[in-house]
Amino acid sequence: MELNTLSPNDKKTLDFLLAHVQLNTANFMGYPVSKDFDFTELLPFLNYPMNNLGDPFVACTYDVGSREMEKEVIAFFASLFRAELDDWWGYVTNGGSEGNLYGLYLARELHPKGMVYYSEATHYSVQKNLHLLNMPNIVISTQENGEINYDDLEDTMRMNRHMPVIIMANIGTTMTEARDDIAKIKVILKKLAIKNYYIHADGALSGSYSAFIEPRPAFDFADGADSIAISGHKFFGSPMPCGVVVVKKSNRDRIARSVAYIGSVDTTITGSRNGHSPLFLWYTLKKYGIEGLRKRALHSLDVAAYAEEKLKGIGISAWRNPNTITVNFPVPSLAIRQKLQLASENGWSHIICMPNIEKVQIDQLVLEMKAELVAL
Repeated sequence: MELNTLSPNDKKTLDFLLAHVQLNTANFMGYPVSKDFDFTELLPFLNYPMNNLGDPFVACTYDVGSREMEKEVIAFFASLFRAELDDWWGYVTNGGSEGNLYGLYLARELHPKGMVYYSEATHYSVQKNLHLLNMPNIVISTQENGEINYDDLEDTMRMNRHMPVIIMANIGTTMTEARDDIAKIKVILKKLAIKNYYIHADGALSGSYSAFIEPRPAFDFADGADSIAISGHKFFGSPMPCGVVVVKKSNRDRIARSVAYIGSVDTTITGSRNGHSPLFLWYTLKKYGIEGLRKRALHSLDVAAYAEEKLKGIGISAWRNPNTITVNFPVPSLAIRQKLQLASENGWSHIICMPNIEKVQIDQLVLEMKAELVAL
C-alpha cells in the first residue's frame, strides 16, 4: 500500500522542528547529554521494526532485533563494573530510571520486608519507583557537597536494624554529581552486624566513566554493589534515551518466569524493548573501545577543571566535587540560563562538561558572565 506524502504545511512543521532542535542542541551545557555522535551508518536500521522481546540471553520467536549486540553491550559493562565472571546479567533499558526501578524490584523480591534508604539528593524518579513498588523508605540527609551523610545513615539504620537494608546509592547526584561511597556503606553495615541487605548503585552519569578515574571511586560490584544502572545517552551519546542495568544473575533467577507467547522468559520491566538502542550503544563501544572511552572521560575532567578555574578567575564562586565533570556556581542571569538550558536549584546552577564540550565554549561562557558582572 502506497503512503501519502506530507502536506506542505506538515513539511513546514517538520522543518521548523528541525531548526528548533538544531539551535537548542548547539547551545545547551546544563544537562548531561553527549551530542558528539554520528550514526549515519546505522540509518538503514531505522527502516525495520527492531524489538528485543524478552530476555536478551534467551532466544525469542520474534527475530527482528539486536539481541546479539545487546549481549555484547551487557558483557562489556559487566566487565567494566567488575562483576563476578559467572554471576552477571542485564539488559538495555529505556533509561536510568528504569534501571533503578529494576534494581529496587530485585531488592524487594529478595527482601520483602526491607527498608529502603536513600539521600535527599537522590534523583526524583526514585520516589516514584518506591511508590510503584510500595516499598517503605527513609530519606537520609546529605553533606554540603551532596554526598550522603554517613553518620545519619548509620544512626537511622541502627534504629531499624531489625529490618533488612536496601540502599539506593548515588554515583553522581543530579545537581552536584556527588558520589556515595559504597565501601563506607559496607563498613557501616558490618559495624551494625546487618546480614540481610541489598545495595543498588544509581550511576546514571558518573557511573558511566568512574571506572576510568584514578583513584577509582567505590561504586561497583567489587566494592559491594548488587546492581548498577547507568544511562546510555549521557556519557556515551545516543539519539534516543536509553540505559543499561547490570545485576547478579543469581538474584535475577529468583524472579524469572517462562512466557510461551514469545518463546522466552519474562525477566525485564517492559515486554517489548527498543531494538535500536542496543545497536547504537554497541556501535559506540566498538568505535571507541576502552582507551577511547578513557580519553573521553579525561577530556571531560580536564575541561571541567578548566571551567572551574576560569570562573573563579572572574570572581565567581565555582566549585565541583573531586574528579567530576559538573561545575557548580551561583545562579547567573535568566538570559544565560535560557541560552544554555541550565538546571538550577536552591540558588545554584551548573554546567556539565560532557565529551563534546571544548575549552573554547567555556571561554565564551566566561566572557558572557564577566560582561554581566561588569554591567552590575
